[in-house]
Amino acid sequence: MRSKNRSPLKIVPRHVLIGSLGGFTAIALLALLSELTSSVWMMAPFGATCVLAFGLWDAPLSQPRNIIGGHVISTSIGLLCLHLFGHGTWVMAVAVGLAIGLMMLSKTTHPPAGADPLVVILSGSSWSFLITPVLLGSVVIVIVALLINNLDKKRRYPSFWF
Repeated sequence: MRSKNRSPLKIVPRHVLIGSLGGFTAIALLALLSELTSSVWMMAPFGATCVLAFGLWDAPLSQPRNIIGGHVISTSIGLLCLHLFGHGTWVMAVAVGLAIGLMMLSKTTHPPAGADPLVVILSGSSWSFLITPVLLGSVVIVIVALLINNLDKKRRYPSFWF
């Protein structure tokens, strides 16, 4: 369990600033949309999505396909399992396992989306949760990521779409 290796992560002040600004902007916008509409635009996994979208913008798991696709697939699985089998402990385990497998098969793996089935099942969400906050919130985060990440000419987002 011992290692002499050091973290490969590098601190680049402008990246820290852009990452912080991006996370702030995306979450503030989702919070504002929640206040201005009768819909909830926020869910906890979006905080982790912002870490990837703005802190590790060039990672494969941070790309638009993964953010939107991962959240939609995982939430769909959670909703399906909830409405077919209820709130049981095993239902949550099955839903997370299936979500991981389907994200991998569809090349939309997005780690924060692994929490979506738990959010859905624990809160007893309806199918409308798939649209708001999941789909629309994911799209908002991606739009903010496109704008903020490309403020720096040395950052290029997205790395790929499909």
